[in-house]
Amino acid sequence: MHEMSVALAVVDQVAEAATRAGDVTAVRSVRLQVGELAGVVSDALAFSFELACAGTLLEGAELLTEAVPGRARCTPCAHAWAVGMPPRLTCPACGGTRTELLAGRELQIVDVHWDDGGPLHAPAREPISEER
Repeated sequence: MHEMSVALAVVDQVAEAATRAGDVTAVRSVRLQVGELAGVVSDALAFSFELACAGTLLEGAELLTEAVPGRARCTPCAHAWAVGMPPRLTCPACGGTRTELLAGRELQIVDVHWDDGGPLHAPAREPISEER
């Protein structure tokens, strides 16, 4: 299950940021944007996150996920639409196949709340990799 590798990457990045901050004793919550097309099962990610946090500064932290719907735009006619699942990547307006994916593959840390309740608005350095 790749959700565990995603959870471990999130925990590592947040723990590293907390260490750099210096005075953090606990992390209260982590908010992630998860694109509809990212291939992540939210329940599996939540379960994996809880396991990955055990014994770390993040133990007991709440994982908040923000779903990002998939959107595409047709290059020839500029029509934009929600792609849905399974994704529809042919333009519903003109039938064109030259499309650009605008949103839906996101997988990034949006913010983190330390024990004092103050947010750290620090997006991940890059999208979270599924590989470890």
